[in-house]
Amino acid sequence: MSTNPYGIPDVLDVVVIGGGPAGATLAGLLARKNRNVLILERERFPRYHIGESLIPGFMRAMEELGMTERLEARGFEKKAGGTLLWGAGRIPWGFSFIEGTPYKHAYHVRRADLDSMLLDRARELGAHVLEEATVKDFIEENGRVTGVTYTVRGSEVPLHEVRTSLVIDASGQARVLGRKYATVNWHEDLRNVAIWTYFDNCHRLPGAERSNILTEGLSDGWFWAIPIGESTMSVGYVTTSDNAAANGSLEDMFSARREETTQVKELLRDATQAGGFRTARDWSYTCDRFYGPGWALVGDAAAFVDPLLSTGVTLATLAASALSGIVDTVLDHPEIEEKALERYATTYRRFFDEIRVFIGKFYDQSKNKEFYWDQAQQLADPERKFTPRVTFIQLASGLSGANPLFHIEIDDLIEEDAPTAARA
Repeated sequence: MSTNPYGIPDVLDVVVIGGGPAGATLAGLLARKNRNVLILERERFPRYHIGESLIPGFMRAMEELGMTERLEARGFEKKAGGTLLWGAGRIPWGFSFIEGTPYKHAYHVRRADLDSMLLDRARELGAHVLEEATVKDFIEENGRVTGVTYTVRGSEVPLHEVRTSLVIDASGQARVLGRKYATVNWHEDLRNVAIWTYFDNCHRLPGAERSNILTEGLSDGWFWAIPIGESTMSVGYVTTSDNAAANGSLEDMFSARREETTQVKELLRDATQAGGFRTARDWSYTCDRFYGPGWALVGDAAAFVDPLLSTGVTLATLAASALSGIVDTVLDHPEIEEKALERYATTYRRFFDEIRVFIGKFYDQSKNKEFYWDQAQQLADPERKFTPRVTFIQLASGLSGANPLFHIEIDDLIEEDAPTAARA
């Protein structure tokens, strides 16, 4: 088998576009199954990324990758639960992950550090990784994606080519492959804008809530406050796109709304801003297709939901974990590819939609906490196996266990598509 100048074979089992949490998890798990995988990452790690607050569902994929002890050793801030000023009366309430999940905590992280750890783990498990590699186009044969062309910054070769059985788009909101083969459907009820920055010398919530994420609602939006160091916090404000457009400068809006808060203002009373402002717009979308002949989408490349419950990284890694098992089987049984990927897409959408619908209901700040608990149970536990509060915690943790994303079965497809003689 020939190789390119980087020692990477010209023919591979899988090419993964993007080395973030979804791409690194998928590639690492496939490499662990002795699959020949290449990650093409546009940037050089470590690189900045928002999404510092994780939920326990993330730990499930980390167990598969063998990362839990490394996360513990890295010293990330442990996240035990959440504290909210949300709903009728603006009375503080909260929850602890240990009440409804097998995990005592998740983490608050600096994403540059976390993402580098995951990409390094994918390398360690045997995945090929090329950073500063930009996908330029897709090779198609008879309507099927069979490879990609790409450039590498600083390379003397103007264009590289690699052939593969499957291309997986894990490029996040860049949607490198998805932009060509799928259409984005925006969720109009969640067209929001976020502006955020970082503060040093912050205070903490009291007692057992010290490491909680704080979510504080206002009349036209909400704030997050995430402890990512002993006295450092990520603080952001989210509001509707229409409200942002009607109020001029986002920086001025952030400062004005911060003064309207109760607990956020208290945590920042002695703080100093430690970075510039960053913004993101038009969150919450779903691609109309999650797969096609020779390709599939995972993580933010497939769908993204408003950050109110900090679900982004968890959705990405859980979907990557599920897809890794499906791809591993499909590589041995290519005749089941379409049906197997359809099951992946169906269950992924169901999990995503469960969270999206709940967030839509949660945005109604006129209700009390019992209303939100009940809505969580109606969506995630209609058989009422748990109390509404526990179901809320499970859903907010990314671990509402009845969801089939956690246990997609495709063995029956192999039997179904096997030749009659072979089954006799």
